[in-house]
Formats: sequence, C-alpha cells, structure tokens
Amino acid sequence: MKYSRVCLHSFGYELPPNVVTSADLEQQLAPVYERLKLPEGRLELISGIRSRRFWDAGTKPSEGATLAGRKALLAAGLTPDEVDFLVFTSVSRDMMEPATASFVHRSLGLDSRCQIFDLSNACLGFLNGMLMLANMIELGQVRCGLVVACETAEELIRSTVQQLLADTELTRKTIKPAFASLTIGSGAVALVMTDRKTHDNGHRLIGGACQANTKHNDLCQGGQNSEQETLMSTDAEQLLEKGIETAAMCWQAFLKETGWDKASIRRFFCHQVGQAHARQLFASLELDPAHNFETLAVLGNVGSVSAPITMAMGIEKGKLKKGQRAALLGIGSGINSVMLGIEW
Repeated sequence: MKYSRVCLHSFGYELPPNVVTSADLEQQLAPVYERLKLPEGRLELISGIRSRRFWDAGTKPSEGATLAGRKALLAAGLTPDEVDFLVFTSVSRDMMEPATASFVHRSLGLDSRCQIFDLSNACLGFLNGMLMLANMIELGQVRCGLVVACETAEELIRSTVQQLLADTELTRKTIKPAFASLTIGSGAVALVMTDRKTHDNGHRLIGGACQANTKHNDLCQGGQNSEQETLMSTDAEQLLEKGIETAAMCWQAFLKETGWDKASIRRFFCHQVGQAHARQLFASLELDPAHNFETLAVLGNVGSVSAPITMAMGIEKGKLKKGQRAALLGIGSGINSVMLGIEW
C-alpha cells in the first residue's frame, strides 16, 4: 500500500479520570496471592505496567470516542460538517446494534452525508481504520475523515478479579491465561485524516503493510461466558513468540513497500502489551529501542487505542519533529500485524 495524497492531520485523545495501579489490583487479589504464595509486585515486575486508567462507572465507548473526536476536530480547525467519513474501531462497543459510530456521529453533530460504520480487529482496529480511510482519500472519494476508538476495560478487569477470587482450585499454572487481562486499561483516541489537495499540513501517510498468521488465532480469545461476564484467556508466552514472528514478516514487507531503510526511521510508536514484548520485538527487528516512545508504564495495554494514543502523546511531547520519519507498529490477536510509515 502506497499513498500520495493522504495527510495525518490532527490527533485528539481522552484519558479516563481514574488511575488504578498494579498494586491496587494485587490488593484486590490478596487472598489469591497469599494462597498461591505469589510475591507482591509481580504484576508490575512482569508487565512493566505501574498503572492504567479507568472510566467512571457507566461510561460508554461512544462517549470517550466523542470526547477524543471533538478534540481532534478542534485541533484540525475543522467543523463537523466538513467530515465525510467516520469509523469507530474499538473492541469495546456500546451495544451489538446499531453501530457505535452512529452514537459518535450524532454526538459530534456530523453531517447526514457522512458515511459511518464500525470496524473491529482486536488491537489493530484503529490502524485498519486508518488504512480504510486512506484508501478512500487516495481514490478521491473522501476529503476529510475521522477515525475514533475508545476502550472500556472496567468490566473485563472486574470479571477477571471475581473469577480468580472464586476459583478455589486455581494454581500458579492455571492463573497464567488470566494474567494478561490484568494489564488492560481504558482510553480514547481520534485522528483526522485529510486529502492534501484540500487540507495539506505536510504530515503524510506514505504507505504500509499487513500480515495475517491466523493459524494461531486460538492464543488470545475473549467474550462473555454463560453468566454474561466478560473474560479473556491468553497464552501469553505463545502469543509473544508467534506475534513477533508475524511482525518480523510484516516488517520485511513494510520496508519493501515503503522503500525505506530502517536507519532512516526516527521514531516508533507501537501497540503495547508488556515490557518483554517490546524488548523482544526490537531485538528481533534489530531496531534501536531508544527510538521507541512508550506509554506502557502509565496506560497499560489499551487495545486498539494503544498505538495511536502513544503517537498522539509522543507528538504532544515533541518526540516527532517536522521532516522526520515514523512508523506505527501494530500486532493483534488473530494473529495480525499492520505497520504504517509516516513522514512528519
């Protein structure tokens, strides 16, 4: 995939108001830790996550996405009637039907001609949404579009803690598939993308690559059980191994598609799972970890929001400067990988 007329115009993001530390979660799980003789601090030590953010009770994904979308439009200096396309890209949704995008569309006051729909692909949804919008801009079908996402991790964390406390037969081995669920956090992000012929700010999407490795789609699976509780089971060790294997294939396709030399890429913004994942990913791709901007320690794994909100916060902190190249590196369960190249 290559693009000649797609601009990444402006980001907006919203951080939930409630900070929950890894120590807070361990305190809730104290009976389990005591029975299994697990050391305090294990969650932060293994994951590298000190804290994550949670929304107030009852907050819907569309509400967080609306807050982020409004900020992105304001930063771009655009009015709601200028948006031709809206896609909501999270794992979390308001309900099965209608599309969560319909609630965001209404809340933002977008024009009735604006095309809307949901797109979901685990942790890669936002990057897939960017590609979908970029293709439409490149074809001349859209002048200005908005990609939004909002993850709400509260129910997953609550259900996971309750299940672990209730399972009297839990062992150090059987607790492992639930451990990754405790790294999840909440947040919202939005991105305005435009046709450079009408709204050119110089920040260009150059191209990207995708890779699917679906023979491993059983390594991370989530949903509701018979009691309508949201739960997820993850084989973290295998997911790490096969995810990096998939990313390595995608990286080679990315370099070929963009024609870039890896040394020319100044900044990386990645989907964040844990510190071991980031370390092994950069070692496998032979990249300098000093060029990776992270929010993992304070936000945790924010699903589809993770990579774009990290980029938004990195730009805000001046970590990506005019004329520099950056890459968004995404890996999601399934297993899928998407990598996008940007010239800022």
